[in-house]
Amino acid sequence: MKPKLRVENVYKIFGNQPEAALARLRAGDSKKDIFEATGQTVGVEDASFTVNEGEIFVVMGLSGSGKSTLVRMLNGLIRPTSGKVLIDDDDVASCSAKRLREVRREKITMVFQHFALFPHKTVAENAAYGLKIKGVSGEERRAKALDALSRVGLEHYADSFPADLSGGMQQRVGLARGLATNPQILLMDEPFGALDPLIRREMQDELIHLQRELKKTIVFITHDLNEALLLGDRIAIMKDGRFVQIGTAQEIVDNPAGEYVAAFVADIDRGRVFSAHHVAQDVPSVQLEEHTPESALKTMEDHNRSALYVMDGKEIAGVVTYQDLTVASREDGAELRDSLITEYPTVEGGTPLNELYGAASAGLPVAVTDSENRLVGVVDPHAVLAQLSGDEQPDAETDVEENDKKTGEPVVQPV
Repeated sequence: MKPKLRVENVYKIFGNQPEAALARLRAGDSKKDIFEATGQTVGVEDASFTVNEGEIFVVMGLSGSGKSTLVRMLNGLIRPTSGKVLIDDDDVASCSAKRLREVRREKITMVFQHFALFPHKTVAENAAYGLKIKGVSGEERRAKALDALSRVGLEHYADSFPADLSGGMQQRVGLARGLATNPQILLMDEPFGALDPLIRREMQDELIHLQRELKKTIVFITHDLNEALLLGDRIAIMKDGRFVQIGTAQEIVDNPAGEYVAAFVADIDRGRVFSAHHVAQDVPSVQLEEHTPESALKTMEDHNRSALYVMDGKEIAGVVTYQDLTVASREDGAELRDSLITEYPTVEGGTPLNELYGAASAGLPVAVTDSENRLVGVVDPHAVLAQLSGDEQPDAETDVEENDKKTGEPVVQPV
């Protein structure tokens, strides 16, 4: 997939001698030394990344890390000292003022933390403001503004004024204003930072819902790691103007790049970050009409399992346990269906681990199914606890070998 946005080796230095400061920076001088020697401030240092079409790319960092400077360079509000900012094939870092205006009108818009609504204009007029700038007719502006407001649940407030709305509703108007122009890229600079926690979470959920429908290319700026982990397809963590790590939420939590990132993720609820498919295993199953209790038991022992899912064609018939099959294999004429447990836990692959507690508590392996209810994997209840604690799963083969040496009997690991 061709990236929608490419940032290549971008630097931004504030001051009246940026080129001299840039040379010192490239020579290895620190930001502190450069400021003390020249009075120049390094805002962003050698930032490079890509954002694919339809992706939410979150830039996360503390105050002063350079994230807001970076996002303003993406639409030309601030020109880089060096480097390229490519939207498709347009370099907004070096294109003409005329072409920059065209790119802004045609491809990109921005949603700020402070709503910046016009108090004397109605909600619909505020939502339509970007369309007015583009020269869209009044009737068409109204229709597109109402459509955008309906997407954020505010169509009934179209003729109200901003003062009549709560803070969360005003931010929805700001979001609707961004959506009304149908931008290809949406830049969001801490858009929910001024909201109280409950409203902020509602807006996060609203953005996730909208993104599933609209599939916009979004660069989202935040200082809140929980927000970054919730929203981002990929996350870039900034410190002192530099990127210290770029990756998925799971990559960053599981493998933090250094102590700085590790300190951020130390107290993160891993159950919200990881989902069933992260711990699901591709384990064997048996067919109901092709296996007996004895052959199913042999499959369990060969694969070191304490339970197996039984399939009836492509559908799940149930699950059988080692203990039940051991009893059934001693009975004449026993069939595999006689040992079936037909009430078994099942989840979809995207289910967060913190929602698996109930399913895992039954002690049975949890079936992971796709949209057509086909078995695509199995989650070991112990794997859920291991992932939540940050521990690696035990090596089942090693455990078997050690126990075999002591007892001479196979030890079946729990599934």
